[in-house]
Order: sequence, then structure tokens, then C-alpha cells
Amino acid sequence: MNRLLATACSALIALGATAVHAQAPSWPSRSVRILVGSAPGGGTDAMARAVADRLGPLLGQPVVVENRPGVSNTLAADVTAKSTDGHTLLMGVSTAHAIAPHLIKLGYDSNKDLVPVAFVGSVPNVLVASNELGVSDVPSLIKLAKSKPGQLNYATSGAGSTQHIAAELFKDTTGVFITHIPYRGSGPAIVDLIGGQVQMSFDTLPSVLGHIKGGKMKALAVAAAKRNPQLPNVPTLAEAGVKGVEMSAWYGIYMPSGTPKAVQERVLSEVNKVLAMPETRARLDSIGADITPMTQAQFQAFHNAEYQRFGDLIRKKNIRLD
Repeated sequence: MNRLLATACSALIALGATAVHAQAPSWPSRSVRILVGSAPGGGTDAMARAVADRLGPLLGQPVVVENRPGVSNTLAADVTAKSTDGHTLLMGVSTAHAIAPHLIKLGYDSNKDLVPVAFVGSVPNVLVASNELGVSDVPSLIKLAKSKPGQLNYATSGAGSTQHIAAELFKDTTGVFITHIPYRGSGPAIVDLIGGQVQMSFDTLPSVLGHIKGGKMKALAVAAAKRNPQLPNVPTLAEAGVKGVEMSAWYGIYMPSGTPKAVQERVLSEVNKVLAMPETRARLDSIGADITPMTQAQFQAFHNAEYQRFGDLIRKKNIRLD
């Protein structure tokens, strides 16, 4: 009798859960926006648009990329963290989630107010120089910088970015004194680099690859453990004589922490489908991205580890925004 009662209760619970699920409003019920913390033309923007273009049809609603540049990519994160519309996603980048919290007083808690949902991939940083600088390799750049202490400038997409951290590590390792010029995103920084107003940058590969191949700037080295297939003739920094300066930017979809778990799971599932599409892979391969789908638990663990790693690095090197 007890077994029959238990079975009946289980059936009723299951039926009730199904009924509640059926009554719940479907998601998304309108267009979805993906916020990007930098200006158009940068690596974060490229990753967001590669995902958004294919995600809309899977969700059955338009997916729009919205750029909110500023404050080391954290302005978009701040807006997302405080969003209550249920249809705002963030293309997060390591700058905002693993670096900036250790350097900037934020209006939100990166570890509590946002939740990692779907990891997308990573790209290496590349040391590039203005053609007007007239250097052809890293040793000649170092020699020139040492002969003109403080007179050469390096551009970044913002203070506290991977570009900033990479340049500070480069300065610490080589003993050069170069001046930091922060911009509101890679797009405007690249314009000035091409124009010769700034002399170098450690920008992400998607931001500069087209300009390198177009001859508008010189790639001196890749800040990675191995050469990138898109730049097979460009050495790593270690190969160029500067060891210990490896830097890459990683990207993933974040959502407000109050987002229902079922919605998070839906976004994770659909984003991973987008990343598996040959068209998406070809598009991201063409900008030198390393696509690495993860489970949500793996992404959370990765986020935690990167937050700790960059925090330790910033404290050890005493890196500051001033």
C-alpha cells in the first residue's frame, strides 16, 4: 500500500512539475542583446558578432550586439549585472572579469552579480609596431626604446586590459620605459597606431590581424607559447628573446546572477551549437581564435582560477592604473 501511495505521489509531483513548466513563459520572448565592453573593431566585438549572427535563429528571436565601451570593459558588465529585463547577455572578456576587479573600484561584484554561462574561446596578444617607427624585430624595438626612455608610447583598449598587463610585463622584463596611452577600445587605438600617433601595442590578434596582413602595421612577436597559424612567420616573444611574457584574452557569455537556471542552460546549449558550426569555426579560426567549449561548471572553475591568477600577478608586479 505504501509503495502504491509513494508511486502515486511521485506521479503527481512529476505531473505538477510538467504543468508548471508548461505554464512558464517561454524564453526568449523578444529580442536579445549581447553587450560588448569595447568599441566596434576590437576582439571582443568580433567574438560577439560571430556568436550573435548564428545565435538568433536558434533562439527564434533577433540577437543584437550593443557596444558600451569604457572603464576597462567594465561598463558593459556593470549594465549587464544590473539588468532586470531578462534578455541581456554580456560577451565577457578577461579584462573585465579577471583583471579590472583588482585595479578598479567597481559598482558591482564580478564574482557575485554575474554568472559565467558559456565559454567561447581565447586569442593571443600580439606586439605590433607602427610602420613609421621603422623597427623590424623585437631586439631593434628594445634598443630604440632604451635610447629614448619615455618617448615611445604604447596604446591599449583601456587601463587594466590584457594589453596593459602584457606591456607592463614587457617593461619589467626588458627594462624599457615606454608610456601608456589608454583608449576606449581597440578600434580608436588602432587608428592612431596606423597613423603614427602611438608607436606600439600588445593588442589581441582579431583586432590587428587584418591590418597586419594589409601592411598597415608590423607584427613583431606573438605573446603566446607557440606561433599562431594565422601568423606563421611571426616569432613568439620567447623566440625573440623576451621570456616570461605570455598573454591572451579569453571570452565568454555572462548573465546576471539572478537569471533562471533553465535560461542559463538554454543559452549554454545554443551557444555551444553555434561554436560547433563549421561556418562559425571557420570565421573564428580566420582571426586566430582558439575555440574551447566548456560545461558551465568548467567555465565557473576557469573564471575563478583566472581571477586568482591575475590578482596574484598584479600584486606581485605592483601594477597600478596610475
